[in-house]
Amino acid sequence: MAEEKIMGIDLGGTTVKFAILTTEGEIQQKWSIQTNILDEGSHIVPDIIASINHHLNLYDMQPKDFIGIGMGTPGSVDRKKGTVVGAYNLKWKTTQPVKEQIEKETGISFTLDNDANVAALGERWKGAGDNEPDVVFMTLGTGVGGGIIMEGDLLHGAAGCAGEVGHITVDPNGFECTCGKKGCIETIASATGIVQVARKLSEEYAGTSELKQSLDNGEDITSKDVFKLAEEKEDQLALMVVDYVCYYLGLACGNLGNSLNPSSLILGGGVSAAGEFLRSKVANYFEQFTFPQVTESTKIKLAQLGNDAGIIGAASLALKLKD
Repeated sequence: MAEEKIMGIDLGGTTVKFAILTTEGEIQQKWSIQTNILDEGSHIVPDIIASINHHLNLYDMQPKDFIGIGMGTPGSVDRKKGTVVGAYNLKWKTTQPVKEQIEKETGISFTLDNDANVAALGERWKGAGDNEPDVVFMTLGTGVGGGIIMEGDLLHGAAGCAGEVGHITVDPNGFECTCGKKGCIETIASATGIVQVARKLSEEYAGTSELKQSLDNGEDITSKDVFKLAEEKEDQLALMVVDYVCYYLGLACGNLGNSLNPSSLILGGGVSAAGEFLRSKVANYFEQFTFPQVTESTKIKLAQLGNDAGIIGAASLALKLKD
């Protein structure tokens, strides 16, 4: 009999990504479909099922060829029941019985978890985490999310909120967060947070700066613009913004390092595209906020898998179905 496969699904607000992998985590086939959020997201699961069955036919594969399917999804996940609720970018307001539907229509065992958690699993298994047992992943995107893997297992917590690293408080008198409290790292180090910081620092900045000029003219700027101006043009205001962001990011990472002592603390998401320019500054502040044993044993790294982290991590969930 041919070696069994695993399938990973990364469900996002605009696309659903799929991959068929070996049990060693090597991607063999990959495809995607658009996420149809019309009619309160009622088409999403049927579209996923249709796409799976279509591709099994296409590749001449049977359900018995698979250990299982793992999926990462936005929203609150009940892993035991295999349901999702509150994924508002998918228009899923009511509880969705995802596992039940997919298993029934494909004949393949299915499991799921939160999308940030599965990205953490992917980076830990085949990316910057080097398959070490203790890894923390922080994704810096529109918001700040993450996942915590300790002794080889994802941490979920009493209400499934473990790994919500974006809500670590770094400035109690800081910006208001969508969660209802003030000064979360998400309000500073997310793509939207960085722009918010730029606007705040610009108000008191008196020198010449291309960034200040753009803000004063009411132009739209992005976090990418801020980092580009800082790195390539040494724009003084942009450098101040980057330093401010990296200081607080280093503080949040320091808190995680001192509490959990992972071997790797991995920065991913769109903001991490700033690369070594970002990583080195965060690492410098991390050293300031950690005690010596943590400073030496926990490394700040950049994510390596990009958009594949979700599908690889989701597929790795399926390996647990064999246990």
